[in-house]
Amino acid sequence: MNLPNKQVTSPDFAIRTEGLAKSFGAFEAVSQLDLAVAEGEMFGLVGPDGAGKSTVIRMLCGLLGPTSGQGRVAGYDLQREKQLVKRQIGYLSQNFTLYGDLTIDENLEFFARIHGVGDFAARREELLAFTRLKPFRGRLAEALSGGMKKKLALACTLIHTPKVIFLDEPSTGVDPVSRGELWSILSAILDQGITVFMTTPYLDEAERCHRVGMMHRGKLIMTAAPEEVKKAMPGDVYDLRCEDVAAAYALLRGRVPAAHLVFYGDRLRFWTARGEEGAREAAGWMREAAIADASLEAAEPSLEDAFVALMEQDQSGETTLCNH
Repeated sequence: MNLPNKQVTSPDFAIRTEGLAKSFGAFEAVSQLDLAVAEGEMFGLVGPDGAGKSTVIRMLCGLLGPTSGQGRVAGYDLQREKQLVKRQIGYLSQNFTLYGDLTIDENLEFFARIHGVGDFAARREELLAFTRLKPFRGRLAEALSGGMKKKLALACTLIHTPKVIFLDEPSTGVDPVSRGELWSILSAILDQGITVFMTTPYLDEAERCHRVGMMHRGKLIMTAAPEEVKKAMPGDVYDLRCEDVAAAYALLRGRVPAAHLVFYGDRLRFWTARGEEGAREAAGWMREAAIADASLEAAEPSLEDAFVALMEQDQSGETTLCNH
């Protein structure tokens, strides 16, 4: 999916927060969130489970009041104008509830009426065609596949023509074909000028966003375009190839953290914060262990490589980059 270029320096922001934070008792789920998302942008929020991603979305949707800080969504204040915010947004949660005993048509009608959409017939036809669900419109929601349920849930989210949509891990639990269809739909949504704010556990999906925000332990540790995130990665990544990759892994695993090593088929991806010096040291270990055919070649980092490295850097207390 090729996304249109966005100038995030534009003064027209769909989402803007300053110092937004949320605590549950002594636990700080989100800390001092400063965020700016341009109108018409696709922004991906990534991070491990428990990083605070869903809490951020719930605050931005007005479902959860912040402990401190402020924010605006679609031009309205999150705390003083909650109802106006809700009229301008669509929210697809991880557990979006469809009504299994209603058909596709009836679910769309139900959500149209909830959102106060009076003459919804034309909009329903448009969304059925848009999501390729028209041939199945009379089927009960409980009889749909996982991918079709996601598409129906997205159609219900769009029924009132929101300016901003929030998607909390929208492709989790769907098959690869349905994931591809979902991304085609999201591309078309962007063409309509709608801002998309999503969380995802899949780093390959995050690479398709205009910009990504990386969260760790409730903090936004970096915000930038995917390519800029990769460039900011500390250290270097190498592909290690040899006849016995498992032996090489066992050797390195005894010397470096598991997060620095990832299997990729017939090779081992090795990250070292010390660059060439770390690679030479690893090569020396291979020779000492008589893994003579091992070779280390510099590789282009993936977004996943960069995230793991930046997260470790954050744990060490070093400063990371935020580009709002």
